[in-house]
Amino acid sequence: MTQPDDLERAVEATLFASAQPLTEQEISAHLEGADVSASLSALRCTYAHRGVHLVERGGRWHFQTAPDLAHLLRREKEEPKRLSRAATEALAIIAYHEPVSRAEIEAIRGVQTAKGTLDVLLEAGWVRIAGRREVPGRPTIYATTPEFLTHFGLESRRDLPGIEELRAAGLLDPVDEAFAVLTGGDDGDTGAEEPSGEEDAE
Repeated sequence: MTQPDDLERAVEATLFASAQPLTEQEISAHLEGADVSASLSALRCTYAHRGVHLVERGGRWHFQTAPDLAHLLRREKEEPKRLSRAATEALAIIAYHEPVSRAEIEAIRGVQTAKGTLDVLLEAGWVRIAGRREVPGRPTIYATTPEFLTHFGLESRRDLPGIEELRAAGLLDPVDEAFAVLTGGDDGDTGAEEPSGEEDAE
């Protein structure tokens, strides 16, 4: 196999380093006005049977993936979904007070929680149905999953930030007071008392 000369290597490096296709004149300008025509032709032949090809499109040269391998580099890009405020609050309440029912979540938040809000958390794999509360109506209760811990870099629920940390970060408004009442102001309390009022029977 013939070894490429210094000019050919320089052309190759210039094209690889460029963020956009280059004309022959632009390549030449990078290389102190050298005649790069022969080097471009040689490189095109060298790469003809490789995983990348040197191609010329509209007078501009660039490397591109060989057509028969394009599928290997095609990434399935998943758009991250931002949680709504309601879903974020519901997730936090479940994490700190699991297992909890929807009625208990609503008692802490002070507003109704749409079933769709919990569905989003279930679909994300961060929340699971943990059974039913043994009270009239037998409401569904929810708890977090191992995937929740993994996603947020937690070894266990003990690694969740304390109430004072959350308050200092401004993450408890507007449910700060209800949250504090429920926990009795104790950062270590992760259990929820049975709220008064009706449970939702899903």
